[in-house]
Amino acid sequence: MKNDTYSYDWSDLAFGSKKVLNDLKPIFIAAPRELSEDRFVSLVKQYLPNGNIVLGLAKEEYIEGFNGQPQFRTLQLKPVARIIEKVNKSKSPHKVHTLHYLQREQPFILEKLKLTRAVFINGSWQRSFHLTPSFYVLVNRRVPYELVSPFVSEQEAKDYALNFEKSNKLQPAQNQLYSLSDMFTLVEQASKQSFDHTFQTGAVLGKKTGSKYSLLTAAYNKIVPYQTYAMHHGALRERHFSPPNDLNHYDTVHAEVRLILKAQQQKLSLKNTTMFINLMPCPTCARMLAESDITHFVYQHDHSDGYALKLLEAAGKKVERSALS
Repeated sequence: MKNDTYSYDWSDLAFGSKKVLNDLKPIFIAAPRELSEDRFVSLVKQYLPNGNIVLGLAKEEYIEGFNGQPQFRTLQLKPVARIIEKVNKSKSPHKVHTLHYLQREQPFILEKLKLTRAVFINGSWQRSFHLTPSFYVLVNRRVPYELVSPFVSEQEAKDYALNFEKSNKLQPAQNQLYSLSDMFTLVEQASKQSFDHTFQTGAVLGKKTGSKYSLLTAAYNKIVPYQTYAMHHGALRERHFSPPNDLNHYDTVHAEVRLILKAQQQKLSLKNTTMFINLMPCPTCARMLAESDITHFVYQHDHSDGYALKLLEAAGKKVERSALS
């Protein structure tokens, strides 16, 4: 246990008594992505009148599965320490406690602690929440839970998206030739611009020159109407408890569609071009691409039982799975 009276480490509690936390009958805020001070204050004001708060803090710097991506950086103690100290020195009968843990330990924490409620900050997990181990623990234990925004207001959400776009714009050199491996490196870089925590798709358009490719443009699956919209309002798939390959509840414009739109805006010809993409196009995108002038598609991961492969080949396109997948 840490020296701070209100701070705990799961590694100290995992194989021993949980009484010190269970006696709190806490509202548990699971280790979140980064929050502004204003948003943290608003959460404290909302939940503290109802009981003690245990704030989870991830030991990792990024949400699991999104290493190195600033939009998925985890909340650390320093930005909120002043607020916690102020609350705990006040006359409030309830206090804010912190629990440090590895993200993989979260389902065990939810299973072992006696929680009044669990609160999860949107953008703090990979894939849809209802497909995570944490969700199943909560349902089996009948613990009330809610998914909430990491932003204090619509304006804060929009400002975050705008600042991210300015600071993390993908600008690969277009005056050089790239190998197949290089093109998929660009695909990966493009995908990491996406705020879609269910799956980040990247797509790159190139034209073959000898054994290499010139880069025409790149795109990713972009959440609309702005990148943080699903974080602030909740992801459609999670609100509808959609299965993994659901084609009805999307928050994004797919990377393939954005690639076509960007090519049109930049007045690029699609004739004799190759699309590199990390995920095989969905049926809707495949039908659009079948009507395009793109002649060659190289993908990494399968989707929809190979529908796109069959359709695009029937439309006379060359389609292949990358050996790099």
